[in-house]
Amino acid sequence: MKTIKTFDRVFLYLTEFFAGMSVMAVELGASRLLAPYFSSSQIVWTIIIGTIMIAMALGNIYGGKSADRNPNPDRLYGRILVAAVWIAAIPVLGKYIILGISALVIFTVNTNFLIWAAFAACMIIFVFPLFLLGTVTPSLAKYTVDSLDDSGRTVGTLGAFNTIGSIIGTFVPTFVSIPAVGTAVTFLIFAGILLALGLIYFIRKRAGAVKGAAASLLFLLCCIFGSSDSFAFWESGLAYEGESVYNYLQVRDEEDSVILSTNVLFGVQSVLVKDRGLTGMYYDYAMAAPLMTDKESPDECETLILGMGTGTYATQCRRYFGGMSIEGVEIDGRITDLARKYFELPAEVPVVTYDGRAFLNVIDRKYDVIMVDAYQDITIPFQMSSVEFFSLVKDRLNPGGVMVVNMNMRGGSEGNINQYLADTISQVFGQVYTVDVAGSTNRELFASDNAAMLENLTAGTQRLRDDGLVSLMERVQQDLTPYQAGSRIMTDDRAPVELLGMRVIDEIIQDEVAYYKGIYRQGGVGALLDSF
Repeated sequence: MKTIKTFDRVFLYLTEFFAGMSVMAVELGASRLLAPYFSSSQIVWTIIIGTIMIAMALGNIYGGKSADRNPNPDRLYGRILVAAVWIAAIPVLGKYIILGISALVIFTVNTNFLIWAAFAACMIIFVFPLFLLGTVTPSLAKYTVDSLDDSGRTVGTLGAFNTIGSIIGTFVPTFVSIPAVGTAVTFLIFAGILLALGLIYFIRKRAGAVKGAAASLLFLLCCIFGSSDSFAFWESGLAYEGESVYNYLQVRDEEDSVILSTNVLFGVQSVLVKDRGLTGMYYDYAMAAPLMTDKESPDECETLILGMGTGTYATQCRRYFGGMSIEGVEIDGRITDLARKYFELPAEVPVVTYDGRAFLNVIDRKYDVIMVDAYQDITIPFQMSSVEFFSLVKDRLNPGGVMVVNMNMRGGSEGNINQYLADTISQVFGQVYTVDVAGSTNRELFASDNAAMLENLTAGTQRLRDDGLVSLMERVQQDLTPYQAGSRIMTDDRAPVELLGMRVIDEIIQDEVAYYKGIYRQGGVGALLDSF
């Protein structure tokens, strides 16, 4: 083993350590890079993990064969330099590749847009650098094993270094680098670590000057052009753009409103209307819930919001119903900070940073209104969509209380996600009504065991003084439909919410692109470009 005498064994172990760390950091960064375009659902995570495992497996095979043919570390560290440059280029080119792939997939496939687009993006952006990093372990095993007598100990030590590096590479991006400096800089940090490994190797060997200089120059260019934390390059003049442990966050301060978007290419998760009027969104419809309770006045209601966001529902209820007692639960503390800074959420409205279901498990308070607003595109927490969850909500309601659920993907096909949710809720509550929100894909569901909830709504509407709200509540009453329950029940053991949600997304995308597909079929790319 002539090669091992040239290099310090500790350096080879450190290479294994930092390679394992970088693989996990890239994997976590991949989820954040893809989230604004494809969501952060379990489906997307499955695609990321699957493609990365494919890349690592192929890298293991190639690395072992390459090391057997030519047991020279130069090749390995050359591959590490290439991987470093590729990873550094992801913040520069990744978002453009994702949008290009998405546009191509939308015009070429009819179903499972999200799966195909996310899979293609992962294959193109992440497979090659992780294939190169997959060659590290078998190559180092070849370089570090002196004899068969200590091969087990040596390989075990390499595995330990890789595992420890992977553990650190899991926690550091999630809890330190991504929240502090963003995904783009996180990619650059770990690319820089790999670059340093390659440079140290070639400097100590006094070789590979051209490789090192070229890699360093390319890395520097990537740092210059890729250090921005902006994913939404089609937006300008944002009031805030950043990341938290859970979300990509974007705040737009427009002439008449302030808008929060999270983890989506397009969409609104929270809004503040500057003229203090109605939002024109589902929050307005949900204000029917306090009127449905047995309280004489809605301002007497004790209200809990699961999925507080920036507090749009709380703000609207307090504007129209006075000093209603409201508290919220929001898992992302950064969103609560934005609520206080940009969305005028009053300091006297308490917000607990916690998972909604976990919060219900640890409290013994009861409420008159509980709003469930934790569903975002395909990212629907399964633990907040099961019969066990809705039973827990019911236990936390006062007699005559009402639960209102925002279901944000109104599907038209049989067996869609909203039918599953409504069937599950009907298993728990005796009275279930739904109403579609005009001009959106949202549907509001009101559930209670109070048989007088509609009569209460009528009486409560008559006592309102705001003409705009009265008109809206009358429209809600007119459009409310009693839900005819089926047998599609979701439980903690089986709640395929993301697959069901993906079907609705397919329907929505098909409807949106049908017009442009027709133009493309008739006039080709030129006609399509002219239509924009």
